[in-house]
Amino acid sequence: MLGDEVDLLSEETSFNPFLSHDFLESLEASGCVGNATGWLPRHMLLQDDTSAVLGAVPAYLKSHSQGEYVFDHGWADAFYRAGGEYYPKLQISVPFTPATGRRFLTGPGINRQSGIQALAAGLVQVCQRTGASSVHATFLTRPEWDFLGDLGYLRRTDQQFHWENQGYESFDAFLSDLASRKRKAIRKERREALSADGIEVEWVTGSDLTEAHWDAFYEFYMDTGGRKWGRPYLNRTFFSLINERLAERTLLVLAKRHGRYIAGALNFIGSDTLFGRHWGCTEHHPFLHFELCYYQAIDFAIERGLKRVEAGAQGAHKLARGYLPTTTYSAHWIAHEGLHEAVADFLEHERVAVERENEALAEHAPFKKDT
Repeated sequence: MLGDEVDLLSEETSFNPFLSHDFLESLEASGCVGNATGWLPRHMLLQDDTSAVLGAVPAYLKSHSQGEYVFDHGWADAFYRAGGEYYPKLQISVPFTPATGRRFLTGPGINRQSGIQALAAGLVQVCQRTGASSVHATFLTRPEWDFLGDLGYLRRTDQQFHWENQGYESFDAFLSDLASRKRKAIRKERREALSADGIEVEWVTGSDLTEAHWDAFYEFYMDTGGRKWGRPYLNRTFFSLINERLAERTLLVLAKRHGRYIAGALNFIGSDTLFGRHWGCTEHHPFLHFELCYYQAIDFAIERGLKRVEAGAQGAHKLARGYLPTTTYSAHWIAHEGLHEAVADFLEHERVAVERENEALAEHAPFKKDT
């Protein structure tokens, strides 16, 4: 597993909770990743002659394509039909977490581009030694994506929806930037979300978080996960470990009715970003999902002075609620020449399609138009 060096390598950049040792090790210690899950940790370290750590990459040898949010099932199927073996593959990511952040960690003792180049080359070597078909680095920063492309990795784009804080002092100040019709619609949704008798909303973070809160949230998480994916990726032990190690970087937005929790949204707090991750409920009320996941997140970000809210993967319904289309980035190295060429051709067309869709959606953003 990655040791505390992952935190040391990240200390000069804004804090991303998912790249912390506490988060990554909690996934392993809880058994959410490991041999039985198809996520076999194969983290890479870059060291000098004295064994000092200069760089690191969170890497996993995978026997499937689940829990990644950048979909390559079609590539695997096509390669299988052609007689190839797509799995295992080497995945550079934070498991089950579609949040952008550095994947190639380098410290101050090395030139960053030189470090990425050495790590990227090392990943290809690991891929070749293990018999893996490919390397997939997902939810990269844009500079990493650009540089890996220069090194011969294939570049892919996708779309998420993020809310950007323009220095707002309140939620009403944010609403004042919206067109009148959109502003009224959001106010109506917020009223209706909390209109059921007795619904109250709580923010719980830091030392206020208890195992009882996690018991309630886990029930919500299992309900949503079971309905959407069939098998939730995270177990109850993981949430207890997070409570021990990252409570100050964790926010539960919980809805309570008549003294009982009925819904909740889990968020992680970075230096400048609130990352929305999971949601669930045991009672269904109109617009409660939007209230807990999107509007309460905006309220919290404004209060804490955070620059943005990343509300998870996909979801064009977020656009009308002030979350704008944002490009996400991944890079892929594929050993088989034929598959490499086929994927390269596909990605060239896909990048154009993603760009055009983002531009088209941006035209329908709820903000006032410049006159």
